[in-house]
Amino acid sequence: MAEYDRIGTSYVRTRQTDPRIAAQIASALGDACSVVNVGAGTGSYEPPTRTVVAVEPSRVMIAQRPSEVAAVQAIAEQLPFSDRSFDAAMAVLSVHHWQDPRRGLSELCRVARQRIVVLTWDQERMESFWLIRRYFPEFIELDRSRALPLDEIVAILGNAVVRPVPIPWDCRDGFAGAFWRRPEAYLDPTVRSGISPFRLLPEQTLAQGLQCLTEDLRSGAWVEQFGHLLELDELDIGYRLVVCDL
Repeated sequence: MAEYDRIGTSYVRTRQTDPRIAAQIASALGDACSVVNVGAGTGSYEPPTRTVVAVEPSRVMIAQRPSEVAAVQAIAEQLPFSDRSFDAAMAVLSVHHWQDPRRGLSELCRVARQRIVVLTWDQERMESFWLIRRYFPEFIELDRSRALPLDEIVAILGNAVVRPVPIPWDCRDGFAGAFWRRPEAYLDPTVRSGISPFRLLPEQTLAQGLQCLTEDLRSGAWVEQFGHLLELDELDIGYRLVVCDL
């Protein structure tokens, strides 16, 4: 069973396309007319002005997708397309969910003619994010066990450049780092339901971290330590756009 068949039932409620991140992805795709979106989820960041085919292993996620985009139930490691079938291949915050990320990235290289665009993160920088460092250090081992290091992604893709993706304070897409200036959001179970690391933590570990955050917000300790963030409009937490020309 695909991971998101179990944890993705309410995904679409909190994981909406943020237009500022979407603009960066669209720019990175260049003049590609046909795009395959691998690990496509519910369809965020699929460019509306291009021909898109979505690849998603989870039936639960596919059921939440817009009907106007073709969706194929398949895995990244075995894309059901011939070589060089698309102008571009994209993967948005999905590589860490693949069973074999190296093979999946090789498949992106195989089916794309011009360009590959991958939104991922720099693990070292992400580990300094206050949510992880202070409240959920368990995320570190969890992500290290399932995510490829950024430099390895670059090495596999080859002719790639890495671009920072600062996260706006009012980001519409509720991924793990989206609420860096809205700490109370992490106390909302609906928000957490769209962030896979929370769904993978043991219940006791989750409860302890949430209790600590609750107490820090109530006492003012969070503001004392991280209040300087409230003055920022965007923050580089470690999200990165890897763009490879073939």
